Amino acid sequence: MVRRIVEIDEGKCNGCGACVHACHEGAIALVDGKAKLMRDDYCDGFGDCLPNCPMGAISFVEREAAAYDEAAVKANKAAKNADGCPGSRPARIQVKKADTGDCPSQLQNWPVQIRLAPIRAEYFSGADLLVAADCSAYAYGNFHRDFISGKVVLVGCPKLDPVDYAEKLGEILAANDIKSVTLTRMQVPCCGGLEMALKRAIAACGKRIPFKVVTFSNDGKIL
Repeated sequence: MVRRIVEIDEGKCNGCGACVHACHEGAIALVDGKAKLMRDDYCDGFGDCLPNCPMGAISFVEREAAAYDEAAVKANKAAKNADGCPGSRPARIQVKKADTGDCPSQLQNWPVQIRLAPIRAEYFSGADLLVAADCSAYAYGNFHRDFISGKVVLVGCPKLDPVDYAEKLGEILAANDIKSVTLTRMQVPCCGGLEMALKRAIAACGKRIPFKVVTFSNDGKIL
C-alpha cells in the first residue's frame, strides 16, 4: 500500500539518537552511528520523531510501505521488557581481596550491559555509577583498579546497540539514589553518542548529579 512514512537523510544525521527516543513504536534505531528506519510496519506515520531531530534529517514521504502493525509493535515492546533470561537477573557480587600480587575483579553488580540492567536494584542505592564505553575497559590496563573499584558498572556501545541509551539511563537515575556518574569513553567520535545520551539522561531525571568524563586514546592513555 502507498502511505505516509518517515524518511531519514543519513547525510544530515549526526547520530544523536533524539529520534530513537521520540519514536515510541521502536521503528527507528541507531545503526553504525546513524538513525535508520528499521521496519516500515513499526512506523505509524504520526511523526513524533520529526520535531525532535536537531539536524532536520527526518521528513515524510508517500511511498509503498507495509501497513502499520500495532500488534507487532506491542509484541516487540513486550519482548524487550521481558526478563526471562537467568543471565540478566540482578545480582550483587562480593568483591574479593587478593592474597597475592594478582589483581582480582572489582565488579560488584550484574548484569552490566545497559540494555539488560534493571531500572531498580538494591546495589544502585547510594552508588557511584560508572558508565563505560565497552572498548575503554580493554584500552586501559588498570581499568578494574582505577575505575571499577567501588562503583556500580554499566557498559554499552552506541554504535553497536540499536537503542537510545538516554531513556534507559534516565529511568535508572530517576528511580535510584545515584551519588555520582563517571563516564569512560574512547576518543573515537562514535563514543560521543554515549556521552550525549548520558548528559540527556541526567538532565531528564531532574536531579543534580555530579558528572565526570574520562577519555582514553586508542593506545590507552588518559587524555
